[in-house]
Amino acid sequence: MRVIEYPKDMKQHIGEEIGVSDWVDIDQATIDKFAEATGDHQWIHVDVERAKAEMPDGKTIAHGFLTLSLVPRLSATIWSISHRSRGLNYGLNKLRFTAPVPVGSRVRLRQKLLAADDVKDNGIRLTFENTIEIEGRQQPALIAEGLSIVYP
Repeated sequence: MRVIEYPKDMKQHIGEEIGVSDWVDIDQATIDKFAEATGDHQWIHVDVERAKAEMPDGKTIAHGFLTLSLVPRLSATIWSISHRSRGLNYGLNKLRFTAPVPVGSRVRLRQKLLAADDVKDNGIRLTFENTIEIEGRQQPALIAEGLSIVYP
């Protein structure tokens, strides 16, 4: 865990890989809960028997947006800012789902800080390259250029 003292101190780390999270398991229960929360019950995610017969690996796959939703959780294990009042997601500049995440996989987040820009009220807008890697596979599950704002 990389600990930064103040939001403005992130500027010293532009261009650096900030860190890599631990691996997290993607199980069917997680996929099913995400389907229930979002209403996305497409069979490739939730129908285990059909996936055995029709999917290339014979497994269901995680929703792309489930994989994306792991970024804040995993990021919180990579870095923190000691003296901050609040932080918020600001959006995405780019997002690509580059490979499916089969059930039973483990994924992790790799983050690189691309920019740290001043915004009003003394905030810092952070732009990260977020890469979700799949254990044992060359191609990542997703690459997303994400933005957040942190306030002192």
